[in-house]
Order: sequence, then C-alpha cells, then structure tokens
Amino acid sequence: MSLPRAILKARIKRRIFNGHPWIYDNEIEISPECENGSLVDLFTNSGQFVGRGYYNAHSTIRIRLLTRKYENIDEGFFARKIQRAFMLRNRYAETSAYRLIFGESDGLPGLIVDRYSNYFVIQISTLGMSKFREDIVSTLVKLFNPKGIYEKSEGTFLKLEGINPINEWLYGSGPMLIPFKMNEISFLSDLKGQKTGFFLDQRYNAKLLSKFASEKKVLDVFSYTGNFALHLLKAGADQATLLDQSERALEVAKEIAKINGVSDKIYTVQGNAFDFLRSLNLGDYDLIVVDPPALVKNSKSTEKAIAAYKELNLRALKALKEGILATSSCTQAIREDLWLNTIHRAFNDCKKVGLQLFSGSQPFDHPVSLAIFETNYLKFRAFSVRKITDI
Repeated sequence: MSLPRAILKARIKRRIFNGHPWIYDNEIEISPECENGSLVDLFTNSGQFVGRGYYNAHSTIRIRLLTRKYENIDEGFFARKIQRAFMLRNRYAETSAYRLIFGESDGLPGLIVDRYSNYFVIQISTLGMSKFREDIVSTLVKLFNPKGIYEKSEGTFLKLEGINPINEWLYGSGPMLIPFKMNEISFLSDLKGQKTGFFLDQRYNAKLLSKFASEKKVLDVFSYTGNFALHLLKAGADQATLLDQSERALEVAKEIAKINGVSDKIYTVQGNAFDFLRSLNLGDYDLIVVDPPALVKNSKSTEKAIAAYKELNLRALKALKEGILATSSCTQAIREDLWLNTIHRAFNDCKKVGLQLFSGSQPFDHPVSLAIFETNYLKFRAFSVRKITDI
C-alpha cells in the first residue's frame, strides 16, 4: 500500500520515538501531497520509517499516528485494536458501563467509545478518524452484536477539523436515556446531555467517597445527573442537594433518584455554582463535592482557571463547619501540583486545615499512557476539614 510521504525535520523530538502519536506543524520538513484526512507515511529526513497515520493541514497537530508498522488501516486493523482494548477492560470490569476506547491510549487517536450495557456511544473528534466511521461501526457490530450504536460527536473543535457534528443512531436504535448499572446503582446515560451521556471516569472516586456518607447533608456542585449524590445517598447520606446549570440534567437526576428509591432525599437547584456557594452559611452542609468541567483547553490560559478553582473551593470550605470537601479537576492543562497548591491556598485563606482521606485519578478504562502525558487529566482529593484551632 503506497501512501503519500511526510518528512520530519532533522532535529526530531525524542517523544515521537518514545511513543507519542502527535506530529506538530513545526516538526514537518516536507508535507505530503494529499487531501486532509488522508493516510500518510511518516519518515525521518534520513529515510527511516516512523509510522502511518492521518494528515490534516488545518490542524496544529498535522499527523496523528495510528501504527508504527507497515500495515493496512482497514476493518481488520480496527478489529485488532478494539479487541485488545476490550480484553483489558473485560479482565477487570465490574460493571456493564465503561470506556471501551480511550483515544490515544488505545492507539486510536480521535476516537472515544463508551459502552452502556448493550449500547455503544462513539465520539469522533478528527477528520482522519471520521474516514473510518463505517469500519468502526462494522467492527463493533461483529464483535459485540449491540442493540444500537449512537454517534455523539459535537463541539467547537469539529469546525477546526473540518467535520460536521453528528447526533444520530448509526446502527440499530434505542432510548435517549440508556439504563445501566454502576457500583450496584441504577443510572441513565442521557444522549441529549453532555459527552457520551454520562461521566464514567469518576466511578471509583464516587464509590470511595460513599464510605464517608453516613448521616451527611450533601451538596453536589456541578452535579450533572447526580453521580456523586446518588452514590452518597445509597450509602446512607440523609439528603443531597444537586446544583447544576442544566435543567435537563437535573430532571434526569430526579428520574435516576426515583429509580433508586431516594426521591424524598434529593433536592435540585438550577443555577450558577459561584453565586450559590457565595450564598451559603457556615454549617449548611456536612459534605460538599466540587467537580467542575474542564476550565481551560491549553496551558496558555491557566490563570483564570486557577482563580476559579480557588474561589470554588474557598466558598465550599467557608460553608463547612467541620465535614468533608471532595474536590476534583479534569483540566488536563493544569498540573496536579499547581492544582493542589491552589486548594492549599483556599484552606489557608479560610483558616482551616485539610486532612487527606484519599486521592483519586482515572479508572482503568481511561488508561494513562506514560508516553502521552495528555492522557492524564483527572485529579481528585477528599479532605476532612478542621479549623486550625482544632488540630
């Protein structure tokens, strides 16, 4: 299979040979003559084969490598990749809902596949990967025989890639609220909601936090459909208030609470998290979860994000007389040490001390590749909160 060639500059960054699949625009000496989204072969300027991937001149990341071998990129290729990813998840999975494909970590940059029982939800974020949509769907059908495969590809980044958003069933059909179980709790993945309908990456953190739930009055900030709140209520929390800007997310949360028999213990507030936290009084809650969405997309814009993390956690701490603060960041561009320092400053400013109960990160189905630091994004800490005078 003869493909257009791209040639790297003479001074090649070591990360490329150490397994990183991204080739930036300033790393290419000679660009291939091909359409955007096409497959290309990448070589050093001395003629050494580096790998095979897809090219897009509209992207700062010019080439995303799919393989380091001379092999065809076809349905058989995707079957091997997806089968290997499944074997990793299936070996340790204790739930029917998990991330089957985590993009670069599974060797398929630009592709996310989440499984909810007998349904799959896919997200395609690059033009090159969109060329293989039929191969991806066909592979999933042959390997898993699902009831339905839904594509939920949306976001401003799609325009930069030159592809249109898609929200539709690609195979079969199903409900827009897909039922599934996680940690023995019934949930719904909302195909009209965020991401693939649910945030699967916090399930271990929510389960661990539930050990501290007994008789607590809980506030779940940026709750979406109530993952943390439901875990805490099922583990013995007295009540939970869910705070989110999305009316639909809160309605879905109410439905999930009804399914789990805790409707009488759930309260919802639609509004701005910063404004609501500022309105709280000392002792209003015993356990507060702060789990905001990603606040910046790159390391050049971290100053405002750091200020936001500081404000959110400071206001939460001011509402806790004693109790537990569970706080998280999914902003990949902010280093963990910088984020932790920001939390520390929030404690200092309100004259309180945090005793770490546990730390958390991504579950095994969101594997971090040591060769690709961008795959490491989720940070989580739970603290017992005390006044300085009480330590």
